[in-house]
Amino acid sequence: MGGDGPHGGIHNMNIKSNEKKENSTIELVIQVGADEFNAAIDKVYNRQKKNITLPGFRKGKAPRKMVEAMYGAEVFYEDAIEEAYPAAYSAALEEAGIEPVAYPKLEIQEVGKDGFTFKAVVTVKPEVKVKDYKGMTAPKADVQVTDADVKAELKTYIDRASRLVTVDREAKKGDTVVIDFEGFKDGVAFEGGKGENYSLELGSGSFVPGFEDQLIGAKAGDEKDLDITFPEDYAADLAGAAVVFKVKVHEVKERQEPTVDDEFAKDVSEFDTLAELEKSLREKLEKTRKERADQEFENALVQQLVDNMECEVPEAMVEYQADQMVQDYANRVQSQGFRFEDYLNMMGTTLDQMRQQAKESAGRQVRQNLALEAVADAEGFEITDDEVEAEIARLAGEYDMEADQVRAAVPVEDLKHDLRGKKAVELIVSTAKVGEAPKKAAKKPAKKEEAGEEKKPAAKKTTKKAEAGEKKPAAKKTAKKTEDVEAADEEKSAKKSAAKKTVKKTEE
Repeated sequence: MGGDGPHGGIHNMNIKSNEKKENSTIELVIQVGADEFNAAIDKVYNRQKKNITLPGFRKGKAPRKMVEAMYGAEVFYEDAIEEAYPAAYSAALEEAGIEPVAYPKLEIQEVGKDGFTFKAVVTVKPEVKVKDYKGMTAPKADVQVTDADVKAELKTYIDRASRLVTVDREAKKGDTVVIDFEGFKDGVAFEGGKGENYSLELGSGSFVPGFEDQLIGAKAGDEKDLDITFPEDYAADLAGAAVVFKVKVHEVKERQEPTVDDEFAKDVSEFDTLAELEKSLREKLEKTRKERADQEFENALVQQLVDNMECEVPEAMVEYQADQMVQDYANRVQSQGFRFEDYLNMMGTTLDQMRQQAKESAGRQVRQNLALEAVADAEGFEITDDEVEAEIARLAGEYDMEADQVRAAVPVEDLKHDLRGKKAVELIVSTAKVGEAPKKAAKKPAKKEEAGEEKKPAAKKTTKKAEAGEKKPAAKKTAKKTEDVEAADEEKSAKKSAAKKTVKKTEE
């Protein structure tokens, strides 16, 4: 809102009470005075007057006082409160030095010509105690790469260089058959059960059980009826159903592999010899497996830290995190050109179900963030301007952006928060030992707090992948129906940053 003063004109805002409550909440009672409330009413009136008609006045020309006389003085109160409370709430947080970590629970207490008073129950960061975070022990995989591993890796190059050649013989496992097929249930063709000139590799397991096996031995020109029983966990209308697929075989093809020698290595890579290619594959596998072992070691240590943390995490904080994860998921779906509502319908789920599904992952993420912040606080980690600039340069390079674009996309405080967390992880890992992990002690369940109304204060967003494929033939196996938000948003590393995700989102 306009005006003078540090809070955009909230000169009539008054904190009537500021009281700590249980479960890391603070109860503020905030009063908005007559001047500020009247200014908000004026804004609402000016926004709505074009649609107001009163006898004796042209549409949009009725004075505010006449409208209030006709409909009551409180006619604009509800919208004016919506207009005025966000600035009053933000100003109260700043004055009281409160940093919210979830949506507040708001309640209007009094309203009249002299202004209005509302109560805000604000969730703040809970008290966190971490102990024994130096010198922790966790298992770490021993990295080994065998000759068989290298051959398996080389197989992908061989497969890409292989050709499918038509043969005049019976099909065997590993061959590809080109077929027309149509499925019938009780003599009636069913939806999604038809395909033409479809290339199917026998033994791939891509069609329902029994389909591929019954085509072994078939030749070009054969027509066969395949008796198939769908699995019990298939789509509802075909689950457990006995059907018949009428199949016509057009071609049988076998895969012909290239000779694997130095010439092959030259064709498929930048190397001149097969030995050089195999050496490169071995080195890449070793590097990948070492990185994975390091990551799993780090994750195990961070999980121990979280398990040993003493903290009652407010339920509202988890609810807020879950909501942000779902919002980010929706943004990703929409960035691919889908309406989120259509996506939910296609996946057979609802927004509330997705939120509920996200809560477990959100809870883990909140606890991890709190634990790492506590370590950073205990160690007194501070982030310098030079470290912030170095991180901006790194993100700019990673996402092929200008440094100023990163600065515009990511708040400095988010960068500092991420860097403090990274320092905490580095400390934990650098002081840890490889060995057997300690047994987990039984923990008492944390108390839960009722979640408040979804009135959104300024707080950090956290963020995950939407897949929408074309409809598959019913003969094919179906994958898991939905890829939940937890899997889509799960943190693979304690060092993965919210700032990094913000840059990614801006880039998209």
